Amino acid sequence: MKQPARYNTALYMRLSRDDENYGDSVSIETQRTILRQFAADNGLQVYDEYVDDGWSGTNFERPSFRRMMEDVDAGKVNCICTKDLSRFGREHIMTDYYLEFIFPDKGVRYIAVSDNEDTEKGLSDFVPFKNLFNEWLAKDTSRKVKNSLHAKFLAGERIFAYAPLGYKRDPKVKNRLVIDEETRWIIEKIYDLAFHGAGAAKIANILTDERVPTAGWLNYTRYGTFANIYEDAPEEKRYTWTITQVKNILKDETYIGNSVHGRQSNISYKNKKKVRKPREEWLRVENTHERIISKEVFNQVQEQIAQRRRKIKGSPTTQIFAGLLKCADCGWSMSFGSNKTVSRPFSYFTCSSYRQRGPKHSPCSAHYIRYDTLYAYVLSRIQYWAGKAGLGEEELKEQILSSDSKEQKREEKRRAAELNRATKRKGELDRLFARLYEDWASERITEYNFNMLSEKYQREQEELEEKINRIQRELDSEKQTETDISSWISLIRQYEYPTELTADMLNALIEKIIIHEKTVGEDGEKEQEIEIYYRFVGKID
Repeated sequence: MKQPARYNTALYMRLSRDDENYGDSVSIETQRTILRQFAADNGLQVYDEYVDDGWSGTNFERPSFRRMMEDVDAGKVNCICTKDLSRFGREHIMTDYYLEFIFPDKGVRYIAVSDNEDTEKGLSDFVPFKNLFNEWLAKDTSRKVKNSLHAKFLAGERIFAYAPLGYKRDPKVKNRLVIDEETRWIIEKIYDLAFHGAGAAKIANILTDERVPTAGWLNYTRYGTFANIYEDAPEEKRYTWTITQVKNILKDETYIGNSVHGRQSNISYKNKKKVRKPREEWLRVENTHERIISKEVFNQVQEQIAQRRRKIKGSPTTQIFAGLLKCADCGWSMSFGSNKTVSRPFSYFTCSSYRQRGPKHSPCSAHYIRYDTLYAYVLSRIQYWAGKAGLGEEELKEQILSSDSKEQKREEKRRAAELNRATKRKGELDRLFARLYEDWASERITEYNFNMLSEKYQREQEELEEKINRIQRELDSEKQTETDISSWISLIRQYEYPTELTADMLNALIEKIIIHEKTVGEDGEKEQEIEIYYRFVGKID
């Protein structure tokens, strides 16, 4: 019997990459043919077609699906047709939620043609089982795909969108790399510079100054990729190297012929969010392709990188300030250096961002300060407060309490407002729970919908409870109570009147030291602000 023409129908089609294994039976064209024929035979007026090609059924954030639901909300669509239930979705909870709650609430008729399911005629009792089976199939397919990829990796194959710089796709063997003779010199140059002692920052600057093309620019010129970055970008963008790009190349075992897989994975077959895996869980397959760099050179570069870090950390002068110094403008740590070109060599600190990128590439400035100047200032401040603590605790408490900064008070106000909003929402959820229970008890909603909504509200309640507790802890920790001050006074008294600084002393008393850029005062003299934030009490100078 012909259906009335009152239905404005959406023909929804979906195909994931895994579905392609089933051939033409689930292709977009096959789905379109079936749905158009069904609509014509049953007098359904087609409003539009919605196609999600390459999207998993476990994900309901598909672009065409969302567009279709927006048309439903706008009153443009009141009937949805799919070839079968699996084309609509493969996540049984959300699929059942749409069929039993969303669509009835919005007055939408749903038809799964091949499954012979129609909400107007009443869904069969087998629908929940069909949806559960469709989800199981998605899970099983995901497992099989992972096993298949693992087998390919062990066989030396690589899955990649773009070949790493210095390589290209093997034109004869699928999923293999061969050396790109046009670009291998870039990799060899980077490793040669590193082997002879250049750091990543220096290498990036050399490549930029010599206008060596980046991997992104080469891919754009060859394949048209990254058009949004390079199409209207200034010419300098093509040759601007970053420290991260250089570091990634220097750490990549691809260049010694190895393939490393499984650095990250999806949370689950339902949640496609990527998470970083521990190094011990990576899959390393050696000698999968021809190497550009010898293992001896690669290992020597890794050793030099590690050795450079150890030398900096082991310096007798930087050790006492390690981890404490921060740039006031960009937040980066301060980098240690020495000037040995003068008759009386001296040490100093500069902003790490400025030092690594240089004046041409860094958005920050030097924030230069001599080591002896910083040492003398910090020692004088600790001596000052140690002297105050020795004279009397009550007077010192009052002085510290009065130095509470306006910035700290604004932060407390912001957190208090956030706490108020979270507490208010938690109260609303309590009332929603009460009404939901009444609706279920009076049979205004089904037990299935009650369980589903209550689970959703419970999750939100748990998240809010955790958020409320976290904010409360932060507010409590930020308050400068007399107990905090007493703890700090007791701590600094242990050092009495110090005559020198030690790492143990600084780490016990100080949280961080902020170094500002030099300015010129009213008298024409250069001035430089140094902010010391002490443990327990913060900035009190």
